[in-house]
Amino acid sequence: MKVEQLFSCHGVSEERKVSLATLSFQGHAMYWWTSLEKEIRINHEPPIQYWNELRSSLRMRHIPPYYDRELMDKLQRLKQGFSSVEKYRQTMELLMMRAGIKEEERTTISRFQSGLNLEIRDKVKLLSYRDLNELVQLCSRVEHQLKRKYF
Repeated sequence: MKVEQLFSCHGVSEERKVSLATLSFQGHAMYWWTSLEKEIRINHEPPIQYWNELRSSLRMRHIPPYYDRELMDKLQRLKQGFSSVEKYRQTMELLMMRAGIKEEERTTISRFQSGLNLEIRDKVKLLSYRDLNELVQLCSRVEHQLKRKYF
């Protein structure tokens, strides 16, 4: 993701992304890349020319096959627990981003609400909001009220 931000910031063309990314490889990554290039040449396959091809190769090599499944399981089981509302939201968004989930906002709202602590969920159910940001703000206010009540 950081590499993609750099590409975007510097306006790197598709043709240059692979060579620029592989320039920074060191140690095991460099050994892997050199071996992969050699294997591709030996098998008379076309070289990796595009960033999405390199990213897929890196993913196949370094990310275990069960990673996506575990990520989805974590997201499905995510609860607010002892986290603040904001921390819970950040965790949910990070898991969704890592899993590549893009869904309608109402689905995300439902996902968010179902993981909230019951006291907060019950109170915000009665309130109206337009979007996820507004819901999170309401939940944070309720959270602060509950903290004042108990302390």
